[in-house]
Amino acid sequence: MLSARFWGVRGSIPCPGINTVVFGGNTACIEIRADERLIIVDMGTGIRPLGDWLMAHDLKEGPITADIFITHTHWDHIMGFPVFSPMFIPTSKFHIRGPVSYEDETLMSILSQQLSYRYWPVRLHELAAQIEYSTIHETSLDLGRGLKVVTKYLNHPILCLGYRFEYQGKSIVTAYDFEPYRNIFPVDKDDPDYDEAAAREGEATAQEENERVLQFFKGADVLIYDTHYTASEYESKKGWGHSTFEQAIISAREASIKKLICFHHDPNRTDSQLEELEDFYRTQIRHGAAAGNRTPDLLVAREGLTIEA
Repeated sequence: MLSARFWGVRGSIPCPGINTVVFGGNTACIEIRADERLIIVDMGTGIRPLGDWLMAHDLKEGPITADIFITHTHWDHIMGFPVFSPMFIPTSKFHIRGPVSYEDETLMSILSQQLSYRYWPVRLHELAAQIEYSTIHETSLDLGRGLKVVTKYLNHPILCLGYRFEYQGKSIVTAYDFEPYRNIFPVDKDDPDYDEAAAREGEATAQEENERVLQFFKGADVLIYDTHYTASEYESKKGWGHSTFEQAIISAREASIKKLICFHHDPNRTDSQLEELEDFYRTQIRHGAAAGNRTPDLLVAREGLTIEA
């Protein structure tokens, strides 16, 4: 069985409070299980309660072992690393993989910067677990026992990877932090910087990259997609590296996705607003079904939600 459980669903910054108790206020962390095999995607603040849960449950069955995949090294996706309690258990084993934007840095050096006395009282060498670090790019990895991971670069201000986990004919794809590729060259002929050849090439390149992303999604059982904005909000946020509910639905239809999970919520979204958005976009999908369109099941991610592929 392949499944995903959500421990942190927010973007940008943790947002605890009375208005976020239903969907949760922790930043990105997803637990994926391929039967008993444990995979963790991102180490946002949601990894702290995940660590506590693993200590109370998995540790009873033996040493905690996990493959940890980092989508990118922005703060909200790694800030839970110092408070992940299994890191302090000598029998724990972790392989942490992810991209780096500057080749003279390593993933280990980036994570270790959090664990210095200017930021935190515990240093990297004081972690008791056995930890291996690997920088990865677009690739395909065989993790053994039938579990495969395919990676894809996504459009974000620093190098960011999407992950496709495949196991026993099932697949779960992550696509955040991410916005569709677009033509960055002026297309208005009256613009003083307009260049016809550049505009044409920019449009073709954007279309090609968006098609590659769709192929990466193609036929997935579960697609976890960046829906930080609505379409109207996105108009003033282009280039910030996040997408919309509308684009998520379009992509899910075009890629024949079965279950679409809306993820990476704006920290200013209240529980009531997220509930309204979930109802609204589910209605939009039902209308699409009535018009003969392919219709994925849509859910807005909340802490504690478990989805089977």
